[in-house]
Amino acid sequence: MTQPEASAVAVVSPHFCSPYPVDIAIVRKLLTITDGSFVVTDVNGNIILKVKGDHLLDTAGYPIITLRQKLISAHERWQVFRGKSKKSTDLIFSAKRSSMLQFKTKLDVFLAHNTTEKVPDFKVKGSWSEKSCVIYAGDNSTIVAQMRKKSTVKSELLGKDHFMVTVYPGIDYAFIVALIVILDGINTASIPTVPN
Repeated sequence: MTQPEASAVAVVSPHFCSPYPVDIAIVRKLLTITDGSFVVTDVNGNIILKVKGDHLLDTAGYPIITLRQKLISAHERWQVFRGKSKKSTDLIFSAKRSSMLQFKTKLDVFLAHNTTEKVPDFKVKGSWSEKSCVIYAGDNSTIVAQMRKKSTVKSELLGKDHFMVTVYPGIDYAFIVALIVILDGINTASIPTVPN
């Protein structure tokens, strides 16, 4: 398995790309499943992003992106838009299950300009029961991020899921967070389904 070159892959914004590997923690509060509440922190515990309902927010509470699940979709397709928009012109990317029947989770991710969707721009493969996944660039073995569950006595007592994510150099970590929230949404239905 290879790592990507240092060139930036800014799907959401270059602001979220780093020339170094970025380790982040994504914490889902299990007691607030109805609003899909997550907090994203750096390794020092500083909040860098939040997910509230169907929005990914910056530290000031400004919506960076909106995540939407399509109501009628055989492969559980999700669409991600800039800011609070739901307009097709503001579509950044979409993600869907690779096939309808899956034992392990596999998602195909298509950037907005990839309208033919013959080859995915990114792939997500993992086991949700083990709370682990790997995100690949394109349809090959280049890893751009990896997630694993971190279990602590404190997180179990507080009713939280705690995911540790390593985002490789030059990869947009807001994009990676959005993919993990979608993965969680597909597997736990934590973000409400909305009409198209």
